[in-house]
Amino acid sequence: MDFNGSGGGNELHNNQFYQSEENKPLLGEMSAPTAPEGNNNNKLGAGSCKRTLLNCSSGMRYKLLQEGDIQVCVVKHPRTFLSKILTSKFLRRWEPHHLTLTESSLASATPTGYMETTLSYSTIEDLQLLAWDNAPKYCVQLSFPGGTVLLQASNSYLRDQWFHSLQWKKKIYKYRKVLNNPSRWDVVLKEIRALVDMALTSPLQDESIHQAPLHIISTLLAENTKLSSQDHENIIVAIAPLLENNHPPPDLCEFFCKHCRQRPRSMVVIEVFTPVVQRILKHNMDFGKCPRLRLFTQEYILALNELNAGMEVVKKFVHSMHGPTGQCPHPRVLPNLVAVCLAAIYSCYEEFINSRDNSPSLKEIRNGCQQQNDRKPPMPLRLPRPEPPAVGPLLPLTAVHPGGPPPEPQPSPALGPLSNGNHGPVAQAPGPPPAAPAQSPGSPAPSVVNSSEILVELERSNNSANARQKAGGCRGGGGGGDSVPSLIDCLLVSPALSTLSIQLPAQADRVLGCFALILKMLSDYDDWRPALASLLQPIPFPKEALAHAKFTKELKYVIQRFAEDPRQEVHSCLLSVRSGKDGWFQLYSPGGVACDDDGELFASMVHILMGSCYKTKKFLLSLAENKLGPCMLLALRGNQTMVEILCLMLEYNIMENKDTQLQIISTLESTQTGLRMYEQLCDRQRELKELQRKGGPTRLTLPSKSTDADLARLLSSGSFGNLENLSLAFTNVTSACAEQLIKLPSLKQLNLWSTQFGDSGLRLLSEHLACLQVLNLCETPVTDAGLLALSSMKSLCSLNMNSTKLTVDTYEDLKAKLPNLKEVDVRYTEAW
Repeated sequence: MDFNGSGGGNELHNNQFYQSEENKPLLGEMSAPTAPEGNNNNKLGAGSCKRTLLNCSSGMRYKLLQEGDIQVCVVKHPRTFLSKILTSKFLRRWEPHHLTLTESSLASATPTGYMETTLSYSTIEDLQLLAWDNAPKYCVQLSFPGGTVLLQASNSYLRDQWFHSLQWKKKIYKYRKVLNNPSRWDVVLKEIRALVDMALTSPLQDESIHQAPLHIISTLLAENTKLSSQDHENIIVAIAPLLENNHPPPDLCEFFCKHCRQRPRSMVVIEVFTPVVQRILKHNMDFGKCPRLRLFTQEYILALNELNAGMEVVKKFVHSMHGPTGQCPHPRVLPNLVAVCLAAIYSCYEEFINSRDNSPSLKEIRNGCQQQNDRKPPMPLRLPRPEPPAVGPLLPLTAVHPGGPPPEPQPSPALGPLSNGNHGPVAQAPGPPPAAPAQSPGSPAPSVVNSSEILVELERSNNSANARQKAGGCRGGGGGGDSVPSLIDCLLVSPALSTLSIQLPAQADRVLGCFALILKMLSDYDDWRPALASLLQPIPFPKEALAHAKFTKELKYVIQRFAEDPRQEVHSCLLSVRSGKDGWFQLYSPGGVACDDDGELFASMVHILMGSCYKTKKFLLSLAENKLGPCMLLALRGNQTMVEILCLMLEYNIMENKDTQLQIISTLESTQTGLRMYEQLCDRQRELKELQRKGGPTRLTLPSKSTDADLARLLSSGSFGNLENLSLAFTNVTSACAEQLIKLPSLKQLNLWSTQFGDSGLRLLSEHLACLQVLNLCETPVTDAGLLALSSMKSLCSLNMNSTKLTVDTYEDLKAKLPNLKEVDVRYTEAW
């Protein structure tokens, strides 16, 4: 049916009572006024009806309809007596239709009968609610120039929902037409305010109710780029109420970014953008789905940094995001802030990165410039290359009298591998590096290299060299054999050798300083530090940033905060996220690319790691393999932590090479602290030999209620070299007794039933008691973290984990990795 035709006098649409919506203000009344009581022209055929007006104060809320099933009837304006008879209620018929409310019209899924053609919103002159007096029929009346469309719903709520949805679609359609072709901006501003008011007062509850006006306004701003700054601010203030509970769409984010860059000191940034950015940081779940939200947040923070107070305003903003309490109530704030900081820092080095990999930048991708002939040539960087040191042996440390001056370190044989964060080593051509031109000391002439050479690492000569080094007898990577140790294994490397002379533009330098300071601020909050350490553990920075001295110096504060935190979940993130990758521990240790001191931060990291559960052979082996030289040099300078490290290497027999052992002993004897700790080690070794001397009982059971001190006192009273079966069941021993248990070389059966022996002790046992065959952990507080360490005890044939916190995954892992395991008790666990 054609809805665009015109007709004669309409009894349903009498112009003396109902004003056409085309002549009303765009944000007029939501429904037409009722007709006077004395007027009888409100008849539909022969049946009387009563117009029910919308009561906006009823408080009812409705979901915006996009489609639905409803009964449809169309009444054409009668022109003749015959047509009036045909439109009477006795000949009127209703058709079921599945109607869809599109952006511009009302259409049926089955375009037949009354809905053969779509009903455009522009042709709808009036929209009314009708309630029949003589039948429970709920109708919505749509008046068009040639007649009336009646939509009948099954109940009043559904009828009202159709009424509000149709009215919303019609209004939005009109606003879209008006604002797509603006003529006067003063009128446009009024229409924008009316549009915002309509969205805020609508009884409809749907995400699109606020998003649709924002999209209309963002399209208007995108197509009219010559607006003045004052017009920008007026529009932003007008749409501010819509942004309180909604994220701005991408085009609007671009507009906000432009305003932040052009007018960072505008009061709109503080008064309007602040709650918007706060909502983004609190509620955004994934910047990857809408990267312009992240870009807008980044530009907002930079605009705050441009204010007179500068970083003080940024600090106050970060503090407001955290809140005044010790625990931030919004879990998404920290990940979102970190994501913004990482993206901003990456953008500072984007030119260097693109010149390295010859890939188009984000800006070029947006501009469509992806052709090779449009690319700029690789950017040269100035890399200081001093004359390579002469090849020499491993640092010889001769015994000197305690308190005497430490010996001078000898030159290193070659540059060791410089850590490059998450990136693997880049092979270099074999052969010695070319000597630099002669120059005055302290001012080496830099050579020009491409940025693709950033953080070039020197690998070990080949795998056979590593094999020869291990064949030389040093499990820990000390001297000996035919291999030539590298500088990173022997001495501290000068910071000048580890970093590139990268010069950032002034703007990029300000951006780097701003967001590096935000990372430092985030690390100051105790509740945020564990999550921050976990997010930064994979080193999510480009290697150009890690090669930049200013950046690594700024980030050093964050790493120092991690190293000072006593919580294991924090300082454990200093280590690499997985084997084969470098972590912050490697980067900020002597010889690392980010190290700019004499090893103070390295010593601090080792101290906190050794104070937790990392006092293990595995950690000591990694230190001996990669950081033996720095450890010896720092011990020579009196660092107590490094002295303890060297003593533990000797005590646990980490170093098998005799020459390396003698060098460690000489280093310990060079200082008063080292000499005292070495003498204590010798005393413990003599006691250990006495304890492990053959003889004594083969079975031993401690009385109940015995403590760690009782066990230590008992084992120090005689020889227990033959002890094979030890029962500590129902005693009060803890994980601390593991220090005594690992001294029993013949121990094969250990009963820890109903003790307080935990994960840390279990890890220590797994490294030292490889011959243990029977282990009873029934009713102990061990968890998966400690039980997983048992996978290295290949001799285990009986394991009791009854009433522990064992999980199914750990149980399956243990069964797969312990081939000799025959008896397992997992009753009253998750794996049962």
